Amino acid sequence: MSWLASNTFHHGQFDLAELERRKRQAGVSISLCIPTLNEERTIGKAIVVLKSELMDRHRLLDEIAVIDSGSDDATREVARAFGADVYPAAEILPECGHHRGKGENLWKAIYQLSGDIIVYVDADIRNIHPRFVYGLVGPLLNMPEVSYVKAFYDRPLAESGRLRPSGGGRVTEILIRPLFSLFFPELSALIQPLSGEYAVRREVLEQIPFPVGYGVETSHLIDVYHRWGMGAFAQTDLDRRIHTNQATDALGRMAFGILQTFLQRIDSLEIIGDLPALNTTLYQFMVDQGRHEETAHDIRIVERPPMIEIPAYRTKMELASESR
Repeated sequence: MSWLASNTFHHGQFDLAELERRKRQAGVSISLCIPTLNEERTIGKAIVVLKSELMDRHRLLDEIAVIDSGSDDATREVARAFGADVYPAAEILPECGHHRGKGENLWKAIYQLSGDIIVYVDADIRNIHPRFVYGLVGPLLNMPEVSYVKAFYDRPLAESGRLRPSGGGRVTEILIRPLFSLFFPELSALIQPLSGEYAVRREVLEQIPFPVGYGVETSHLIDVYHRWGMGAFAQTDLDRRIHTNQATDALGRMAFGILQTFLQRIDSLEIIGDLPALNTTLYQFMVDQGRHEETAHDIRIVERPPMIEIPAYRTKMELASESR
């Protein structure tokens, strides 16, 4: 596939000083959003590493912001202490209400942050490095036709304190890649479609809806592909990402939410006939003293509209434009 050859990069291809020069030349601003929920153990290191290299030494980032889902540990205090701007998601656009979920944080970041480009990086990365930002920004600064850059990496599974040389991406390989191969074959060229690290131009982010839960990445890819085509995407190899892996039952709940989002998208795009009403309860089983007990999880898809449709956002952007 020609796209794979032309739009796939390695972070080592990008020089920070050159990216800084290209950023000045383009006259764009770049914001980093770190969505959090109880990440006190990793958030401090992330901010120190990224701020020291990408704001203090190089001027690639204009702001680093934590959008918090309501942590009950010291996440917000630690983030402030190390120099990040911290915003509780519930306090952003209060007139729109609040939902718990990563997608909610990402959506509200569009309103709260000022960058022409927004970079999203998860807070639980144990081997955080500046490449998790500049590797994603690089294609956007070098290729004006690209609007959405996804990360991919080796995701070794941590077992008994040791790292396995391969593994990870289980929901991608078991669910998303088969679905993309069936319905959107071109999107199957994205090596890790569910990666939590990506950089996007504001003019794209503000025009697409955001499921508040796990379906947000899948929704983004389908919507951007449908509106702007495969040429809007690029992907960057960030080598390795080490993080806490989720249990199989948690991945099942993630997959259930993603599948609902996927089915809603192909229904709205009229790719298949009208879907019947879908059940929103996932049934799983736990073993307790030799007995199998059924657990039920009600997982409903809540979706935020494109930010450009929010009156407060339109007003804010108009005021920002007038002040320039």
